Amino acid sequence: MTSNFSNLSLAPQLARAVAEMGYETMTPIQEQAIPVVLQGRDVMGAAQTGTGKTAAFALPLLQRMMKHENASTSPARHPVRALVLLPTRELAVQVAEQVKLYAKYTHLNSAVVFGGMDMKGQTAELKKGVEVLVATPGRLLDHIEAKNAVLNQVEYVVLDEADRMLDIGFLPDLQRILSYLPKQRITLLFSATFSPEIKRLASSYLQDPVTIEVARSNATASTVEQHFYSVDADDKRRALHQVLKTRGMKQAFVFVNSKLGCARLARSLEKEGLKTTALHGDKSQDERLKALEAFKSGEVDLLVCTDVAARGLDIKDVPAVFNFDVPFNAEDYVHRIGRTGRAGASGLAVSFVASSDQRLVADIEKLVKTKIELEPFAFDEAPGEHQRINDGRRMYRQAEDAAPRERQERREPREFRERREAPPHRQAAAPRDPFFDQPYESSVAPDAQPAWEAAAKANPQRSSVSANIKPKKKVAALFKLGE
Repeated sequence: MTSNFSNLSLAPQLARAVAEMGYETMTPIQEQAIPVVLQGRDVMGAAQTGTGKTAAFALPLLQRMMKHENASTSPARHPVRALVLLPTRELAVQVAEQVKLYAKYTHLNSAVVFGGMDMKGQTAELKKGVEVLVATPGRLLDHIEAKNAVLNQVEYVVLDEADRMLDIGFLPDLQRILSYLPKQRITLLFSATFSPEIKRLASSYLQDPVTIEVARSNATASTVEQHFYSVDADDKRRALHQVLKTRGMKQAFVFVNSKLGCARLARSLEKEGLKTTALHGDKSQDERLKALEAFKSGEVDLLVCTDVAARGLDIKDVPAVFNFDVPFNAEDYVHRIGRTGRAGASGLAVSFVASSDQRLVADIEKLVKTKIELEPFAFDEAPGEHQRINDGRRMYRQAEDAAPRERQERREPREFRERREAPPHRQAAAPRDPFFDQPYESSVAPDAQPAWEAAAKANPQRSSVSANIKPKKKVAALFKLGE
C-alpha cells in the first residue's frame, strides 16, 4: 500500500483537485479504506475523529462513478448513484462542500438536502440531476414522498457517524430509506466510535464487510491533552475564565448538555467580555450557519454549543474544547474532544466535574478504558466583594455583613435613624369583659323535655295508627321535607 495520494490510481480530474487542496500523505484510515472501496467491498471503518474519514469514502466513490460521467444537461443522464446520510445539518453541509471540491473538475453533480430550510431550492437542485446526494434522513424522506428524489439507481450508500445514524432515533427513518434502494449496492459505515451492539446491528446492512480499525475502538486522539478538574457548579464560569487567561487561548468550543443552558451560558460569557455565540437545536438553520461562519472567521472567541456540534465539524486550528457539562452519553465525550487536535495538531480538552457528575465520569472511564484522575482546581484569586455567582439568581458575596449597614447609616438622616432605632410604640390594651371568659352554660335543664314533644302533648291529635304500633322516634331537623 502507498501512503501518498499522488501514487493512487485516481482519474486526472480527481488527482488535480486533490493536489490543489494540498493533500499529499494519506491518513491511516484513508490508506486502508480507499483501496478496499475501490475494489467494491463493503466497509465498516472506525477511526478517531479528525483523521479524514470524508476523503476515505468520497474519493474512491467518485473514482468508481467516473465511468458514468457525461456532459449532458438532461436530468435523466444524472441519476442519484451515491447516497451519503449524516445525522446533523452542519455535518451534511460540510461533507457536501468537500465532495464539490473533489469533483469540481468532473461532470459529476452533487447536492445536499437537510431540514430547517425551504424545500423549493433543494427541489430545483434535485430536478437538474445529481450523482451524489448528501442528506439528513428526515428531509430526504420528505423529498422521496414528494417524488423529488428517485433512488432506484443508487449503487453506493454511506452512513457517516454510523453509531448515531443507527441509534434508536434514526433507525426507523433509516429502514424506510433503505427500503427504496436496490438490494445490490455497496454500503460503507464510518464513525469514530463503534460499540459491540452497534456492530451487530450494522452487520444486517452490510454484505461480507471489511472491518477497518486504525485505532483502538472508542479511543481518544493521542494529540489531545485531557484534564478533568473537580469544580463546584457555581465556580465553573470562573474556572473557564482562568484557564483561557492562563493558556492565552483565542478560540475554543464550550459544550453544555441542554439548549437552555447553552443560551444562558452564552449570554453570561458575553456580558463578561468574551465574544461568544451559541449553537443549539432551537436555532434556525440560517442562525446556525451564521454562528459557524463567525467562529470559523474568528469574529467570535467562544462557540457555546450542545452536542449538535460534537460530530464531524472540521474547523481548523481550534486549540481547546471545554466540557462545561460532562456529557450524558460517554461516546459524545470522544466526539466532543475530537473538535480539537485535528489532522495531527495538538489540542487541549478540559472537563469541569461537579460532585453530581461522578457517575458520568465513570462511564467515560469504562468506554475509553483509561483511569481518569480528578484534579483539584486552584483559583488564582478570591472572588471580588460583589462577584455575581449562580446564573439566574441575584446572589452576591460581600466581605463583611456589617459593611452595607454602615454605609446605609452614613447616608441616612439622623432623625430617620433615631426614629428607626426607637422602641416601637405599644397601644394600651382595651379592658376585657369577664363575661366572655366564663365557660358556656346552657339555660335549659339537662332532663328537660324537648320543645317539640311538649308541644305535641299540649295539642294531642287523633292518630289513625294502632296503639300497639310503637311510634317513630322524633329527632330535631334543620329543614322540613316538602310533602
